Amino acid sequence: MKQVNEFLQYLLVERHYSAETKKAYEEDINEFIDFLKNNGGFKGFNHVDQLDVETYLSSLNDRQLARASVSRKLSSLRSLYRYLIKVGEAKTDPFELVETRKTHDHLPQFFYEPEIAELFKTVQGKTPLDQRNCALLEVLYDTGVRVSECANLTLSQLDFELEVMLVHGKGNKDRYVPFGGLAADALRTYIDDGRKTLMAKLDERHDKVFVNQHGKPITSRGIEYILDQLFKQTSLTGKIHPHMLRHSFATHMLDHGADLRSVQELLGHASLSTTQIYTHLSTEHLKADYMKYFPKHN
Repeated sequence: MKQVNEFLQYLLVERHYSAETKKAYEEDINEFIDFLKNNGGFKGFNHVDQLDVETYLSSLNDRQLARASVSRKLSSLRSLYRYLIKVGEAKTDPFELVETRKTHDHLPQFFYEPEIAELFKTVQGKTPLDQRNCALLEVLYDTGVRVSECANLTLSQLDFELEVMLVHGKGNKDRYVPFGGLAADALRTYIDDGRKTLMAKLDERHDKVFVNQHGKPITSRGIEYILDQLFKQTSLTGKIHPHMLRHSFATHMLDHGADLRSVQELLGHASLSTTQIYTHLSTEHLKADYMKYFPKHN
């Protein structure tokens, strides 16, 4: 592809790398692209997010590659992103915070169930924005959809009779995702009341489910901002990211006995290996509880 070819040419002409080194970079980059294509689709380097990086790193560790090999692959990808940012074709480097440590250091962050309960306490109000925020939290946690899938959700994708939603996922792959009674109630209240109120402000007319305070379709960045503001109202520490609700959904499903294949379908993962990162997460959770509560270790 054009961006990769230009980067490789840059390595030869401006950095004076050897043909052998250039070939190694090319192989590393193409391997990453192929991984993304096989695990949800590749829409361009600017659309790669932290979860993509984490799952890729997990796959490398699962292959039991030497630490030096993993470091080289990450170095190649970091160099690519430095170049893309330099020429204005990428805004951020998703590999910036990645370190080559053991797999468990890179497992996705999630909320424990009491933390989820505390987060939901912040959306108990009756204002249009409270109704929207409650419905937003319910959808993200109750279905495990990606934040972009949530932002693009339309009214016609919701089936309240069957309590399922049609989700347009990565790689133009559609899937049906069920949602529970609490999510259904929150969505109905918001759509029938809060959403109408917000859209009436500027006489907005569109079919996107979630809107901002002016009634316009909300963006993924807008959802991230909302969650950050809600998080600040709790006593929880750290920083929230929309993907944490998706991680929590998957982890809690597996913790309560869900089949890995079912979770794969619900998350819209093309490969089971992508979903398996959550089994590692559950294992780490069990280990932590074991060390904390088993009498011999107290």
